[in-house]
Amino acid sequence: MSLAQPQVPRSGRRDVPEPNVGALVSEVELVAKALDLAGRLEPGAVVWLEGDLGAGKTTMVKALARGLGVTSAATSPTYALVHRYEGRRGPVFHVDCYRLRQPDEARDLDWEGLTSGDVLLIEWPDRAGAWAAAPTWRVRLAHAGEPDHRWLEVSR
Repeated sequence: MSLAQPQVPRSGRRDVPEPNVGALVSEVELVAKALDLAGRLEPGAVVWLEGDLGAGKTTMVKALARGLGVTSAATSPTYALVHRYEGRRGPVFHVDCYRLRQPDEARDLDWEGLTSGDVLLIEWPDRAGAWAAAPTWRVRLAHAGEPDHRWLEVSR
């Protein structure tokens, strides 16, 4: 999936994404924005992380997990599909649907159990189709023309 580069707000500021408006961010800024978002996630939140390979989804997940009080290293569950981390308010689940060949393969994931934790983070949710829990937050990342920056869009 390729994201069109959103327009910069009229103020010309690129540091704070407005709803549905992208911001050009460095990796350091991406981590800071993830930590800020983690502080705003309510219990039961479902966060979809969308974007091309290498766009920063796993970097965002690692920072979100840290912001939710996870002390163990968050790693990509590409082969296991699901990782569970203990956070400050309870379990944080991280699902990576990249390896799903068709949406019906997501049927066997315990979606009810995954949504009973503190927060559910889903990478590549489109590959799970209708099986993926509906998002309360969406994070879209895209490669930017600058190698050390990404476009970030966060919306509810």
